[in-house]
Amino acid sequence: MNKIKILVTGGTGYIGSHTVVELQNKGFDVVIVDNLSNSNIEVLEGITKITGVRPAFEQFNLCDTEKTKNFFKKHDNIVAIIHFAAFKAVGESVEKPLIYYRNNLDSLITILENIQSNSIKGLVFSSSCAVYGQPDELPVTENAPLKKAFSPYGNTKQIAEEIIADFISVNAGSRAIALRYFNPIGAHNSAFIGELPLGVPSNLVPFINQTAIGIREQLSIFGNDYNTPDGTCIRDYINVVDLAKAHVIAVERIIENKNKSNFEIFNLGTGNGASVFEIINSFEKVTGQKLNYKVVERRAGDIEKVFADTKLANDELGWKSEISLDETLLSAWNWEKFLRFKI
Repeated sequence: MNKIKILVTGGTGYIGSHTVVELQNKGFDVVIVDNLSNSNIEVLEGITKITGVRPAFEQFNLCDTEKTKNFFKKHDNIVAIIHFAAFKAVGESVEKPLIYYRNNLDSLITILENIQSNSIKGLVFSSSCAVYGQPDELPVTENAPLKKAFSPYGNTKQIAEEIIADFISVNAGSRAIALRYFNPIGAHNSAFIGELPLGVPSNLVPFINQTAIGIREQLSIFGNDYNTPDGTCIRDYINVVDLAKAHVIAVERIIENKNKSNFEIFNLGTGNGASVFEIINSFEKVTGQKLNYKVVERRAGDIEKVFADTKLANDELGWKSEISLDETLLSAWNWEKFLRFKI
């Protein structure tokens, strides 16, 4: 019996690589497309060490319509797609908005065109809690009104969801699920894959790791005058392996025609918010590492606080986050040590 083939775009990236591991552990045949603009080919070695299977891989930019079309001619038995490929740094998107709109939206449109012409069942889309802006009520549900995005990155996710909805409305045979996830952190417990930003990290935990291990001199905390208990921003930090498992459930839902509507949306988070200082305190506790940090000015594009209502994903997908914040931060540190010292 032939295995079901899944395309994972951006599959050498942080969330993509962990999702490839979970897909292969469930017996799926995975092919990755990534242009390696923000990832490393060595990630394939980590995936192979964990699963015993090296996924098929092709390197090109999905904004290139001709290369993408030829790829689908070659891989004409793809059943569903999980689409991660996108630029994702909030601060950078404020500075370089057109690059974000071009990359994130053109690649999605190219993927949808090929779903339409290749009888592919559907798409799991990597969305974000950034679509909510600063919600009026917390925890935020999937029915919350979408506010004006705080960054071009967040806006690309809002526009992408609208594009998918319009596409699905006129392609009755296709299905899509948008997973709006909150703040993925941590690493696989093997320490063979984890978050590996190129250049200066834009996310909190990689910067914490690099400060603790000595690559960065100091951790900057962007503002401590927010309307939160300790003045720092609050986010819903979810373990990346928990998140990856939700993508497998979502793609299975599409393959098995279990969707209740042709376009479904789910929040993925823990349902709990943690501040920047709480993350620092937890990291120091579980690792024994003291961090050198300094409070600086607020960063453009950051919202004050957001955390998820996860009831819909819990009930409909049968999924919930399971790995604790302490365990997650320890896994991130173990990955950092393996990365730098191969221990």
